[in-house]
Amino acid sequence: MATIHMSEGELARDIHAMLAKVQQQGVEIVIERDHRPVAVLKSSSAEPPGRKLSDCIALAIAYEEELGHAPVPDIDFAADVQAGIDLRRDSLEPPPWD
Repeated sequence: MATIHMSEGELARDIHAMLAKVQQQGVEIVIERDHRPVAVLKSSSAEPPGRKLSDCIALAIAYEEELGHAPVPDIDFAADVQAGIDLRRDSLEPPPWD
């Protein structure tokens, strides 16, 4: 992936073209102030690492249909699931109204 370094002013002069480069070419832009990086502009369309849960469920169902039994999770499965839950734990309580 190519990286472009540019000042805030350079980015402001042609932001539409720079956004197109980021989106279409996967270019990463380092925005600098006084030759020091202050922000990085990069595409968010890249898939996160790993599989989606829905893909894992579909794969398990396919294995069960093909092999006649469900896959057996490895010994660290429960810990991995708990770690994922802990990373995404959001409050179930709505925010209080003023």
